[in-house]
Amino acid sequence: MGVKGIPVTKHETGLITTRLDEVIRWGRKNSLWPLPFGTACCAIEFMGAVSSVFDISRFGAELVRFSPRQSDLLLVAGTINYKLGPVLKRIYDQMCEPRYVISMGACACSGGFYDNYATIQGIDQIIPVDVFIPGCPPRPDAVLDAVVKLQEMIDKEPQRRPRQPERERERPR
Repeated sequence: MGVKGIPVTKHETGLITTRLDEVIRWGRKNSLWPLPFGTACCAIEFMGAVSSVFDISRFGAELVRFSPRQSDLLLVAGTINYKLGPVLKRIYDQMCEPRYVISMGACACSGGFYDNYATIQGIDQIIPVDVFIPGCPPRPDAVLDAVVKLQEMIDKEPQRRPRQPERERERPR
């Protein structure tokens, strides 16, 4: 057995072999490229998580990207209103496959204390969410815990097929 249960065999020729999907999952798990979508105080806590005190780079997620086409982890931190909802959906649709979402803080998870006509009561109404981080605002170590939970999910998932955008699913062929 190899690293963390990845089956590795050695042939007589000195060649080391393993399963391709195990290696791909290992690479995805240890090289997340987050796109922070911070609209409120939770974004400051994410800044703390990438600082040297908490050091998110230990978990392979230090390469913060600000372009959806170069990232695979969307970290939504803060209040999302209905006017901002289509922007969030467009950014999610532009991300690389496979893509993952972490909803950070009470406002992004459930609307927080903003129970009004303008605030979306949870971003899971717009995009699928993989991990929720509770709290107002959540501590940076909760962000690290969410990254570890996401890595465990990636490690256990089968080879995923890309999600189709809604506009392609609805169109008859």
